[in-house]
Amino acid sequence: MKRLFSTAAVILSAALTLTACGGGGDPLTSASVSPAGSGSAAGGKVVVGSANFPENVLLAEIYAQALEAKGVQVDKKLNIGSREVLFDQAKSGGLTVLPEYIGSLLAFVDKTTTAKTKDDVVAGLKEKLPAELEVLEPAAAEDNNSLTVTKATADKDGLATIEDLVKVGKNFAVGGPPEFQSRQEKNFKDTYGLEFKEWKKTGDATADAIKDGTVQVGNVFTTDPKIVINDLVSLKDTKNAFAADNIAPLVNKAAVNDTVKSALNAVSAKLDTPGLLALMKRVAIDKDDAATVAKDWLTQNSLL
Repeated sequence: MKRLFSTAAVILSAALTLTACGGGGDPLTSASVSPAGSGSAAGGKVVVGSANFPENVLLAEIYAQALEAKGVQVDKKLNIGSREVLFDQAKSGGLTVLPEYIGSLLAFVDKTTTAKTKDDVVAGLKEKLPAELEVLEPAAAEDNNSLTVTKATADKDGLATIEDLVKVGKNFAVGGPPEFQSRQEKNFKDTYGLEFKEWKKTGDATADAIKDGTVQVGNVFTTDPKIVINDLVSLKDTKNAFAADNIAPLVNKAAVNDTVKSALNAVSAKLDTPGLLALMKRVAIDKDDAATVAKDWLTQNSLL
C-alpha cells in the first residue's frame, strides 16, 4: 500500500527511516534489541530473521519468498534488533538465515581485520566465523559508504571514480557524519592522495546538503533512496578505500540443506546495488509493502 506525503514529509520520513543504516556506520547496529527466542525451529522450518530497519526486512522477505518458492517451510522473525542479538540467535539455531553485510560482519567477529576487497573479506569470514555459521555467495549489491556528488557535478568535472576527485577535491567541501573526518581523512589521502578544502558535519542530511550545494561531495550509503530522488551519483571506489560490504546470507550450517543454499545463492546472483536502490525507493519513499516489493522483484528475476 502507498501513503501520500508532501515532498518535505517524504524526505524527512526517508531520512529518519534510514538512520539505522546511514551515517557511515554499521548497517546492523541498532539501539533497539528484541530477543528472537532460542532453539531450533519446530518442524524443521527454516527461520528467516532480520534486523530492525527497512532494507534488512526487505532482504529477509526476498530470502523467505525465494525459499518458499522452492517448497521450503519458512518461519519469518523480522525487525528483531541489532547484530549482537541476531548473531547469537543464528549461532544457537534460533534463527537459520539472516541477510548480512560482509565487511561489517567481519569487523564484528575480527576487530583487527584489515581486509578491504570482497575476496579478502570472504576469506576472513571463512577463517573467523564460528563453526556453526557460514556465509553463502555474496551479491554484487552493497550497502556501503560512498563519496557521492550531483549528476551535474559529475558531468561538469568528469567524475566517475573517487580517484577522479583528486583533481578537484581541494576546491570541494565534503560532508558526512560527525566522525567522518577522523575516520577517513588519512584513509583518503593514503589510498588516493585525495584531500578536501573543508569537512562539514552534515550527518543524516548529507544527501540534501549535496543537492543544495552546501557541500560538493558527501558520504552517502549506496542504497539510500535519496541518491535517486536527488539525482546523485556515487563514485566508484576502485582502490577499496571503503571495505567491501556486499550483502550475503548468513546461515546456521546444521539447519540448511542444498535446496536452501541454492535458492539463496540464486538471489545473490541477481541482486545488484542499482536494483536494491530502486527497491528501497519503493519501500522508504513510496511506502510500498516490503513483502509486495520482494515478490515483484523475485517475479521479475524469474525466482518465483
